[in-house]
Amino acid sequence: MSTLATIAFDIETTGFSTTDQLTVVGFDAEIGSRVFLNTDGGACASNIEQRVNEHLTTPVTLSVHEDESALLDAVKTFFDAKIAQRDVKLVAYNGETWKGGFNLPFLRTRLSHHEREWPFAELPYIDLMEVFSSRFNTSENSLTRVYDELVASGYGTVDPFGASSEAVDAWQAGDFEAVILHNVADIRRTRALMDVAERYCSKSDFSMKSLDPVMDSQ
Repeated sequence: MSTLATIAFDIETTGFSTTDQLTVVGFDAEIGSRVFLNTDGGACASNIEQRVNEHLTTPVTLSVHEDESALLDAVKTFFDAKIAQRDVKLVAYNGETWKGGFNLPFLRTRLSHHEREWPFAELPYIDLMEVFSSRFNTSENSLTRVYDELVASGYGTVDPFGASSEAVDAWQAGDFEAVILHNVADIRRTRALMDVAERYCSKSDFSMKSLDPVMDSQ
């Protein structure tokens, strides 16, 4: 498992219902982050990528999309061109656990709404929430609290929000830079925690699943 490079994954949304939509999708690897922003037709600063990178030491590559459908298409194109067939694993925190999770179920719902293909075919997946809740002694199970207790430095200073719910209000107000920075902080927290888990846990402590769908849409 350790031979597979980590791609950390997280999303931002307008809420939790089936009619809510994706606002940001982010991925983080050792060399940097790839982030997709849905403005829903709203005005966005032309230099927003530069402004985001002024807060960071490792670069973010950002693309801006006018709606959720275009964002989903761009994510699929990115994975087909840059990730497919590579020795990587997708990692999230409460993205999808045996009890539920958020990121992957939400993504499936929105892909189905737009009749788009599943982007993560043939990709192994690990959810870190299960690892840290069972193999580490932390006071809470949230990503930010576990990160603060075990890593204790870095991306908390980048995140402009104290709670993820603030990202909804910021996106609706057109403060896209803040929402992107929040997403980047979370994907980089996730990858940092994966590094911690791989240093201290055995392979048997990780539950890895395939994200390959039963039916091939090709």
